[in-house]
Amino acid sequence: MQLHFHPDFSSYAADLKRFIEQFDNSGQLFGDGKRNKIKLFDLDGKTVNIKSFKIPNLINQVAYKFFRKSKARRSFEFANILRSHGIGTPQPIAYAEDFSTTGLRKSFYLSEHLSCDLTYRELVEIPDYPDHDNILRQFVHFCFKLHESGIEFLDHSPGNTLIRKESDGRYSFFLVDLNRMQFHPAMTFDQRMKNLSRLTPKKEMVAVMANEYAKLYPVQTEQAIFEKMWAFTDAFQIKFHKKIKLKKALKFWK
Repeated sequence: MQLHFHPDFSSYAADLKRFIEQFDNSGQLFGDGKRNKIKLFDLDGKTVNIKSFKIPNLINQVAYKFFRKSKARRSFEFANILRSHGIGTPQPIAYAEDFSTTGLRKSFYLSEHLSCDLTYRELVEIPDYPDHDNILRQFVHFCFKLHESGIEFLDHSPGNTLIRKESDGRYSFFLVDLNRMQFHPAMTFDQRMKNLSRLTPKKEMVAVMANEYAKLYPVQTEQAIFEKMWAFTDAFQIKFHKKIKLKKALKFWK
């Protein structure tokens, strides 16, 4: 097992290694663990969130050893990049990779566990959530900063933004599930709008987001921003529901 630590946590190497070695039989399960399993461990009063990635198929095992960085490594490296740009994400602690002679077997991403008040998903599912409009507008500022930094978060979906209310009434936003990102010198208008297409199927929320984005991005009108954002959103929703129908049909015929 190869372990790589953030400099601030290298003194905890022995404890973190033990958490990984005992992962299957200890720790507190967080979430349903259907795909990747997440467990929580106590580290000197801090809660460490350890994500154990599903063992990849044979082709990807080879790819992750010789051609591509593992999801765990990308999560760790991307978290550091985000934080260097002032973009919120839980503190990265370490990543670990277990290679066989042919490829990658197990891999783990360790970060500081972050308590939050809600995720973006609550804004979609609970229209009358307290301070809904204000949170949504502040979230748009967060996304704009992401875009201005040239960061395209490819898994920008409702459950992957944690939201915490601060003591001064403002909100802080933190990205999770970080292993799929692209970095650009600058993001085009289409890239920006497409990046927001997976967040909500609700036209009224897209209208609010377009209104706030237009205040920050005067090179396009509010109407142009809304039309482009909604076009990408609608296209994503059509594709998403087709995929669900196909899965149901395949399951029926099994």
